[in-house]
Amino acid sequence: MKVNCLIEKDEDGYYYASVPSLPGCFTQAKTYEELIVRLDEAISLYLEVNESPEPDESREFVGVQAVEIRSCEG
Repeated sequence: MKVNCLIEKDEDGYYYASVPSLPGCFTQAKTYEELIVRLDEAISLYLEVNESPEPDESREFVGVQAVEIRSCEG
């Protein structure tokens, strides 16, 4: 099973991962390598308790883009 994961790194160097197609499925780790191990574990545990997403609920990964949003001023 392939799933798209969102992986981010915070200012302290920790990695965070979530799986948009599996609500509530997320994990974190100090290194990228450990994150991948924990992510595999988190997905496996999620699927033991929850049903797999329906095919029409699966999302296709398109890309990542940093977008600057300007505040709306009065």
